[in-house]
Amino acid sequence: LCCCEYVDRRGERNHLAACCCDCEDLDEGCERWLTCKSLPPGALERIVDTVADRVRIPWFAGAVKVNLSLVPPLVLLPVLLHVAALHFLLGLVILTSLPVVVLWYYYLTHRRKERTLFFLSLGLFSLGYMYYVFLQEVVPRGHVEYSQVVTLTCGLVLMLAALSYAKKDPGYLPIPANDLKSSHQGLSNKSIRGSSNGLHGITVSGGASGRAVNGEAKGYSRMSAEEPEGVKKDWCTKCQLVRPARAGHCRLCGRCVRRLDHHCVWINSCVGEQNHQAFILALSFFMLTSVYGITLTLHTVCRDRTPFVALFYCPGAYSDYSSALSFTCVWYCAIVTAGMGYILVIQLLNISYNVTEREARLALRDNTGRRLLGGLVIDTGQYNRGFLCNWGHFLSLGSSPLQHSAEDIV
Repeated sequence: LCCCEYVDRRGERNHLAACCCDCEDLDEGCERWLTCKSLPPGALERIVDTVADRVRIPWFAGAVKVNLSLVPPLVLLPVLLHVAALHFLLGLVILTSLPVVVLWYYYLTHRRKERTLFFLSLGLFSLGYMYYVFLQEVVPRGHVEYSQVVTLTCGLVLMLAALSYAKKDPGYLPIPANDLKSSHQGLSNKSIRGSSNGLHGITVSGGASGRAVNGEAKGYSRMSAEEPEGVKKDWCTKCQLVRPARAGHCRLCGRCVRRLDHHCVWINSCVGEQNHQAFILALSFFMLTSVYGITLTLHTVCRDRTPFVALFYCPGAYSDYSSALSFTCVWYCAIVTAGMGYILVIQLLNISYNVTEREARLALRDNTGRRLLGGLVIDTGQYNRGFLCNWGHFLSLGSSPLQHSAEDIV
């Protein structure tokens, strides 16, 4: 393939120059829209798939497909922030609507059980763009010292390093070799919709009957001869293996994860036994770096006020466009920091009570947990051994080599 050629989703060789050719579905959709007719079932999905398959950039061994979920943050975020800097009311409307749109898109993808790079792209591009505005608009004013810029940069680098480590293997359980092919086929057909409650027998063909719990593979529990009494193991009918205690099946990744906490859309990966510490570390570095950057910017834009007061009352913020853009970016950072701070607080409370997000959700469903601290944490009581022991257990996650019994791999 030359740099402008690619193999399309139908397995045929195609060219970037022919992106507007062979568009029967799009032509039919436009015609029905002009004549005020409804689209046939599945037409919109076929149009979206065709457009997504043809959005590519030239590359050495053939045109590379561009994930459409990466594009909106790269285009819309700078435009919206620059528009918000034009006037106070525009900033109020845009900064209020942005979280609503992001939450709506999260609800949409969560309901469809889809993986998306939108949130990871939004997070990384927000970091890069905020750092760019800081260097271009705040530092030249001369109120920020060189050592402060170095400190902010080091915090950003450490946060990205922790995020990179959190993106690695969260602790996936190995899929049996004889089921690898069937597992990949199930992923491609988007059949990860739950699992069976195998009380009437287990078959490799997946014929067990039952129900899905929040899209997680929930199987029957059985005792292992190698585990202490009272520790249960579950059978996952999707991965065809016996899960150790506290492991869970992620409906988005299609894999079972040791000590599954949750699937985080901001890193587009699960948070489990192997990367939970890195996830907490990345959140902590982000909070420290973000608060430090907000403080430096407010000290520059509003010189005569404390950062907290300046965040809500800064009369000279819109006196010139540079100050207005910096102040708008500060408020955007403050909104994101508040959201991430809430996530970090919940995570720290869960660690203190040795409970995962998955276990808390299941405890709420089964009404087996206690609401503590105004409902911020759900204590299941199953693994809680006290504050110090819980944190000692968390800090030791992933430190010991994984040992697989004969029942772990079927």
